[in-house]
Amino acid sequence: MADSFLIIGGSSDIALELISKLLDSGNQVTILARDESRVESLKQLGVNVVIGDGLVEDDILQAIDIAKQQGEGSITGAAHLIGSILLKPPHALKLTDFEAVIQTNLTSAFLSLSLISKAMLRSGGGRLVFTSSVAGSLGLVNHEAIAAAKGGIEAMVRSAAATYAQRKIRVNAVAPGLTDTRLGATVLKSDAVREAAVSMIPMKRINEAEEVATAINWLLTGAPDNFTGQVLNLDGGMANVRN
Repeated sequence: MADSFLIIGGSSDIALELISKLLDSGNQVTILARDESRVESLKQLGVNVVIGDGLVEDDILQAIDIAKQQGEGSITGAAHLIGSILLKPPHALKLTDFEAVIQTNLTSAFLSLSLISKAMLRSGGGRLVFTSSVAGSLGLVNHEAIAAAKGGIEAMVRSAAATYAQRKIRVNAVAPGLTDTRLGATVLKSDAVREAAVSMIPMKRINEAEEVATAINWLLTGAPDNFTGQVLNLDGGMANVRN
């Protein structure tokens, strides 16, 4: 029987790379995505596509039910890949915009954690992966909103790993630095901005989406069973290395 994986936020560039890796290994994949135009072609590859919102409980539950059916009652692993970027200093940031960042990143992550872990408890365990950011642990200019959201995700991951440690649910996160995706392009608006961003990274380059997907795929399929409550920094050494 093929393993069944669920991806919440399945239309992102990283998600598309991850889907390809999971399919190449012979797995069943179910996704929840809002942008139907980016995932329509995946149906031809055997991906179960649910069009919906990661902040709507019923949409997530529908995706969970389909993934469970594909896995004969269980979900091997799930990844939450919903995110946003908003870079403004606090004095120029409206409360409604701050709250939207929290909702999109942290609240949707908690909702997925709550609903998917409940399904995994009933089936005997599984693996959950969430996406943070280098901003979750490193102070960066104008990153207050996204830092609050991603820092919350990292704290949530550690706590959930403790909660479910003896219930065979492993909970981890990846924390990429700036990545060459559609989302990253909103920050890299000019060559000058790109050069300034790259200058902060010890490896002097930004991430590729495939690299982040490789790390998530490993956490879902290849990581040791005792690997939980961890945050993988995929930032070219930015958070921990000086050169």
